[in-house]
Amino acid sequence: MITKLPSWVESGAFLLAVIAGIINAVGLLGFQHQSVSHLSGTVTLLGTQLLPFTSQSLHLLMIIVSFLAGATFSGILIERTALKLGRRYGVALVIEGLLLVAATIALTQGYGGGHYLASAACGLQNAMISTYSGAVVRTTHMTGIVTDLGLMLGARIRGEEWDKRKAWLFSTIFVGFLLGGSSGTWLFAKLHFSALLVPAAMAFTVAVSYWLYLFQQGVKRD
Repeated sequence: MITKLPSWVESGAFLLAVIAGIINAVGLLGFQHQSVSHLSGTVTLLGTQLLPFTSQSLHLLMIIVSFLAGATFSGILIERTALKLGRRYGVALVIEGLLLVAATIALTQGYGGGHYLASAACGLQNAMISTYSGAVVRTTHMTGIVTDLGLMLGARIRGEEWDKRKAWLFSTIFVGFLLGGSSGTWLFAKLHFSALLVPAAMAFTVAVSYWLYLFQQGVKRD
């Protein structure tokens, strides 16, 4: 059970979920209704379009490869999956922000490669935080979050103790993603692809806040 959940875990996960929700909303509205923060639908679409292999098939494949590249880079940068203060989350967030800025520039200029940059940013973020006290923490898609909440409810019905802290963490992530999707819809209507600059700015802000928190706590960065 999660008995002591530092506030930075909850707040950080919430903000990352908001970022992912905004990116995904912009993707669904602007990238031919394609998600970029998770790949289940994209892989399914690719499966339906493998034969014959067309330019659209290549586009879907590149979105998947870009997400994989972002996750791979995160694995190289952060090295370990267990969530811990001092690891290079700030650097990863800055790189994510830069990818989103580059995606905005490309998309506003009409270059479809911006889709791949946004997908890479999501892949990097999704791999950035993996586990905390046995809880799998994902901030770019909700399938695992809702599944875990369902498992916890089932266990509670069986009579097991309810892990309030874990439930609160997962609920916080869900609400953050939902709010991000709503905000992303509004931002896209106002700013079109420039809406991606908002999650980019948020990523930079969270990175700086993380570094300041490390300094205040006297924690050395890896």
